[in-house]
Amino acid sequence: MKKNGHHIIFEGAELVGKSYVMSQVYDIVEAKYNATGNILDGCHWFNSDIGIFGTRFGKPCIEKYVEMLEILKEKNVLFEKFHISDIVYNRLRGNIAISYKSVEKKLLRLEAKIILCTIKEDESVFQKRIQDRLRLYPHYTRILKSPGWYIGQQRKYINEIKKTKLPHLIVDMTEIPNEKSSKDILRWIGEI
Repeated sequence: MKKNGHHIIFEGAELVGKSYVMSQVYDIVEAKYNATGNILDGCHWFNSDIGIFGTRFGKPCIEKYVEMLEILKEKNVLFEKFHISDIVYNRLRGNIAISYKSVEKKLLRLEAKIILCTIKEDESVFQKRIQDRLRLYPHYTRILKSPGWYIGQQRKYINEIKKTKLPHLIVDMTEIPNEKSSKDILRWIGEI
């Protein structure tokens, strides 16, 4: 393995398939770098949002996650949502501009990369994803939005990814299952 492990941040609007593609990438990377066979120590997966992005807790928590990444710098680490999500949620929830320049400098030093998951701007695709989400997580009704809202959210992610200094790859997750996207990611990070 290289000096630092793979440090990959998966970003994207809600419902675009981040968890799905992460599970595909995780399965390959974890198996390849598993050292013990007793615990899943080949790759670590953090769901970073947990309802904090767009709140006063977002930035301090992101900074703590960066500290954790510094501790785990030699390990493979996947983050599901990170600073780009906090930027987007702050804009959507209060039209607040938030800067992550210092965090990006640290992430650059740690060789972090971003995968931006997107889907076709089609309300029927988002509607199907909403139905799937509600079947798995009924509590999602408390924060449910219209398909058009998710399309607008995705546009904000696309706008923000253009501003980052971190290497990034945009993948289309309109179709699930989607072997192509996971293979594109694995190729991009040098694993195939």
